[in-house]
Amino acid sequence: MIPRYSRPEMTAIWAPETRFRIWFEIEAHACDAQAALGVIPKENAQAVWRAKDATFDVARIDEIEAVTKHDVIAFLTHLAEIVGQDAARFVHQGMTSSDVLDTAFNVQLVRAADLLLSGIDRVLAALKARAFEHRDTLRIGRSHGIHAEPITMGLTFARFYAEMSRARARLLAARDEVRTGAISGAVGTFANIDPAVEAHVCKMMGLEPEPISTQIIPRDRHAMFFATLGVIASSMENIATEIRHMQRTEVLEAEEYFSPGQKGSSAMPHKRNPVLSENLTGLARLVRMAVVPALEDVTLWHERDISHSSVERVIGPDTTVTLDFALHRLAGLVERLVVYPENMRRNLEKFRGLVNSQRVLLALTQAGVSREDAYRLVQRNAMKVWEEGKDFETELLADPEVTAALPPDRIKAQFDMAYHTKHVATIFARVFGEG
Repeated sequence: MIPRYSRPEMTAIWAPETRFRIWFEIEAHACDAQAALGVIPKENAQAVWRAKDATFDVARIDEIEAVTKHDVIAFLTHLAEIVGQDAARFVHQGMTSSDVLDTAFNVQLVRAADLLLSGIDRVLAALKARAFEHRDTLRIGRSHGIHAEPITMGLTFARFYAEMSRARARLLAARDEVRTGAISGAVGTFANIDPAVEAHVCKMMGLEPEPISTQIIPRDRHAMFFATLGVIASSMENIATEIRHMQRTEVLEAEEYFSPGQKGSSAMPHKRNPVLSENLTGLARLVRMAVVPALEDVTLWHERDISHSSVERVIGPDTTVTLDFALHRLAGLVERLVVYPENMRRNLEKFRGLVNSQRVLLALTQAGVSREDAYRLVQRNAMKVWEEGKDFETELLADPEVTAALPPDRIKAQFDMAYHTKHVATIFARVFGEG
């Protein structure tokens, strides 16, 4: 991923230096386990750790790989250059390349997941703070983009908080799904390496042994991981799209923070565009782009092929780096979002009480009017508001069929906005677990 959409904390996980460091730790821990079993001399295992503080020369490894056409062999050759040929004689004993590659890849995914969880936590904190800030700030709810009934801005933030809470739970499950390692040798039979080596390496690397591997760790685990990232990206886009709609000139119930000196358009100096939320929509597409390839990686030939390898070299870093950046962009956007309660109130009142149509409908049915007749009476007066700009309450009070069922005070009572928010505290308690 390009630096523009990257944070150094996440890109560091995927840097070649980090990858080779993880490879080294896997090989060194495997040597320790082999020595404990008496398979290799302890002094050889100890000598491998001489590279513990070494800086692996990425250019040198690339130079070797240009000849060997094999990345793991190139690394092992360079490791032998550091620790000496005799010390390196038993490195990779009984192992196959996938033991190193797959175990290291999962270590990176777990570390990436931890950073992503931190990003989600920041988003959740921002959404919660804004939800309580605007718990009782009235705004119009919309269905099909059309005015429906009143809600509060706090409920909007709370809805997104609940969605991102589910995202966090899914990511925890996905992290657990890929938190496995395999040191099982060619085709996964442990024929040339004791399962105790795998157990030791996994323990030292913070993983669980894969219950059964072939020559690779099963890719359904990774499909679950990347699919989860795709769902999280979609939830983020859901929030970003709401903000984009709220910032439309005709709505303007909220807008992204516009900093001093910021410019919205090269041609129109008046413009203040929702560039951050639009950017989040685009980044979500990039994250979801990895989902189908990850699903297709599940199907491999027999005990191993490498059709998944090129895919994972791209989607591993690209999706995690992109999503990490997007989470922090979203958090900052919510933290600094400018909310306009007065505009919300104006929009709510734009159609002169029309949003209370259901209340009037229910009141009429409770007064003994059939639902079909009640609907006809309410809609008849509602259409005057739409088509002639009339006031809904005034029209109802002037309709003899309506007043025959409902006295004026009962009609007026249906226009109390507090009616729509009486259960906001209950919803908040469900979402946030607080009174």
